[in-house]
Amino acid sequence: MVATTEDRYLAPDSEAARLYARATQVMPGGNTRTTVYQKPYPPYATRGVGQRIYDADGSERIDFINNYTALIHGHADPDINAAVIEQLQFGTAFALPTEHEVGLAEMLCARVPSLEHVRFTNSGSEAVMLAVKGARAHTGRPKIMKFEGCYHGSYDYVEVSLASNASNWGDGDPASVPYSHGAPQGMLNDVIVSHYNDIATTERLIEQHRHELAAVLVDPMPMRAGMAMGSVPFLTRIREMTQQYGIVLIFDEVISLRLGYGGAQADLGITPDMTTMAKIIGGGFPVGAFGGSAEVMSVFDPSQGYPKAPHGGTYNANPITMTAGRVAMQKLTPSAFARMNELGSALREGLAEAMDAARQPGQITGGGSLFSIHMHDRPIVDYRTSLPTAEEAAKMTQVHQGLLARGIFCAPTLAGTLSTPMTEADVNTFVTAFAESLGAG
Repeated sequence: MVATTEDRYLAPDSEAARLYARATQVMPGGNTRTTVYQKPYPPYATRGVGQRIYDADGSERIDFINNYTALIHGHADPDINAAVIEQLQFGTAFALPTEHEVGLAEMLCARVPSLEHVRFTNSGSEAVMLAVKGARAHTGRPKIMKFEGCYHGSYDYVEVSLASNASNWGDGDPASVPYSHGAPQGMLNDVIVSHYNDIATTERLIEQHRHELAAVLVDPMPMRAGMAMGSVPFLTRIREMTQQYGIVLIFDEVISLRLGYGGAQADLGITPDMTTMAKIIGGGFPVGAFGGSAEVMSVFDPSQGYPKAPHGGTYNANPITMTAGRVAMQKLTPSAFARMNELGSALREGLAEAMDAARQPGQITGGGSLFSIHMHDRPIVDYRTSLPTAEEAAKMTQVHQGLLARGIFCAPTLAGTLSTPMTEADVNTFVTAFAESLGAG
């Protein structure tokens, strides 16, 4: 691997430049996924093997994004590939259930404390949408509560106040701010927004809206809100109040499920009514799932007549995804988690030491195999405290470009994750590249 010249994609005559020019002719902004857009254009992937990803201009990088935390076993895992190839000869999707979905559902219910029953979707966004739908059907109430700056997918209701800023977040309680232009006011009225890790404000808002709230939706470690872990007192108090008032508590574990064998909820010792999942449970294929107590999930049950919350989907629980997911989860043993999380701790410590050595104000948040690099040392407890200034954002861009040029692939926000194929050498390579990138400006 060339360790210092992996920015060849930026050349005007690069393959990435040519591909991007073609893409702009057929896709708005040359893009079909906002999260992978970067200026002037991104590298274009051609293949991935294990912890490495290769681009159209011949560059090789260690992949610390892993398709935004989904590829917990890295790229082209041979065990997952073999199982999928075997299944391909028997069919890819049917208008019938298969044993494959039963097996993966059994595995998830055995591992995640909140799951008695589970249903499958094709993305985390769908999983959250269906969980909210189920909570409304179960309670007969219209409103939900979420937390400012927290990402829960592409459903309009859960996008509220995802990217609010000082110009519109209000002087008092967080305002319900639309993420997408054209969002109807009626939708905004049905979303109560609170500050993450703020017990007093959250208590007051739940109390105020207790007769209208169907659900409180919370991510135990929100990536888009600084990747600060929810405090145990904060999450415990939400659990107490939702139980008291018959409100469905939904944990969004689409990302945080990778923190441990039973997800974040097992580590925290807090059991929600429903949990949404995706990413690692699909073995690299499109997937989502939501589940919870048998009582709450009964609203989806068609066996006693038309369900309170109908749920369909052409590719739900398709045998390819279910096969890949089953193998992926089987490989995630407690020892596999322990090893990967130990590497995560080493990476976070190494990055923090590099910042100290460079006298760069900053901090590293995250846990388990997840990390997020911040170019400021203000205490991070929620979305607002995680936001960088313009100067800090510019430094992040510089460091991100430096990492790409040195063979390290992470998100432009400097967040990312490890995968099971990674080694101490990969961690050390990242730390070295990060130290060099800090000093490059």
